[in-house]
This record gives sequence, structure tokens and C-alpha cells, in this order.
Amino acid sequence: MHFKRVLYSVVIVITIATGLFVRIKQAWFPNIVNLYLGDMLYAFMVYYIVSCIAINKNLILRSMIALLFCYCIEISQLYQAGWINEIRQTIPGKLILGSGFLWSDLLACFLGILAVVLVDNLWFSRHKI
Repeated sequence: MHFKRVLYSVVIVITIATGLFVRIKQAWFPNIVNLYLGDMLYAFMVYYIVSCIAINKNLILRSMIALLFCYCIEISQLYQAGWINEIRQTIPGKLILGSGFLWSDLLACFLGILAVVLVDNLWFSRHKI
């Protein structure tokens, strides 16, 4: 297995754990963190999932695919059919699909992708992995 794929997988697990921790401990954080950090971490995670799948693609393509995916998930929250709302009321459904559309979530996703691109670019340009 490619070392980058292993590293990306570890980062995905850490990101999920961080997101769950922040969600569980909402009282510890200011409202601004609770409003936006979850979407930013979601975008972060999606980027690394895309990176695991498309490991040899360039950073810009991976980030654009991840951002498009995040935007599709966010926009899908405008669709309010009974069957999908039932899925969204489950814990996995809420974590994966979200529950309500906010324009600010699109910005949070963009900022999450921007942050992860900076981290990924700095890390790999320094360490040549």
C-alpha cells in the first residue's frame, strides 16, 4: 500500500474523531466554532478521502473534486422529501448528509478545503513523501 494512502487514512480517522469530539463537547466551544468547524472538518475529511482514491492526481484537481462533493451535499439539504429526511434523522445520516442548508456552510466548506490544501501543500512540499 502506498505510504501516502496510509497517511491520508490516518488523517481521515483523526479528522472524524476531532469532528465527533467537537460535536459532543459543544458546550466547551464558542458558538462560532460550533457553527462552522464541523463543516470545515467535513471538507477536510472529504479532501483526504478524495486524495486516498485519486492519490496520483494533482492537488488542485483533488481539492476541486472535494469542494464540489461538499457543495453537492450542502445543496442536497434543500431537498426535503420524507425518505431522505428520515435518513437525515439517524446519526449516520445527520453526520454524512447534514440536516439543514445554510449559505454560510458553503463558505465553511470552502475555507476547510483552502486550509487542507495549504496544510497538504506545505507538508508534502517539505517532506517529499
